[in-house]
Amino acid sequence: MERIDKVNYYLDIADTVLERSTCLRRKYGAIIVKNDSIISTGYNGAPRGRKNCNDLNFCLRESMGVPSGQRYELCRSVHAEANAIIAAARNDMIGGTLYLSGRDARTGELIEADPCSMCRRTILNAGIAKVVCRVSETEYKVVDPAQWIEEDDTVAK
Repeated sequence: MERIDKVNYYLDIADTVLERSTCLRRKYGAIIVKNDSIISTGYNGAPRGRKNCNDLNFCLRESMGVPSGQRYELCRSVHAEANAIIAAARNDMIGGTLYLSGRDARTGELIEADPCSMCRRTILNAGIAKVVCRVSETEYKVVDPAQWIEEDDTVAK
């Protein structure tokens, strides 16, 4: 019997976490791991106490025709990465790895996961050392958040 490699093991867990997502467009699941221990998990959904998009059967961004990856301030949801970070203590996350998986909410088809600019800032502040994003059922990309600092184009030079 062949064992699954550890990275895909954690990505599969993130893929299970995304099943709790309440978004009508995309489902994301994230887990934070340090020293082979899961620190926290998160999925995208409305803040505690607020109605979820799947309960309302309405997505403002979708109704406005906002393309994927734009105008996140209109979204009701807290992203999976942010929810995983909120659920953990910073000292536990420093030097850890965030695993991220995503699927289309309607088709269930795997989509290449990639943190948005807001989540990138949150990941940087949390002290996470590595982000592993699922690309296919067995393939993934590894990102060093330090490169987001080096590639920062948000400030005019």
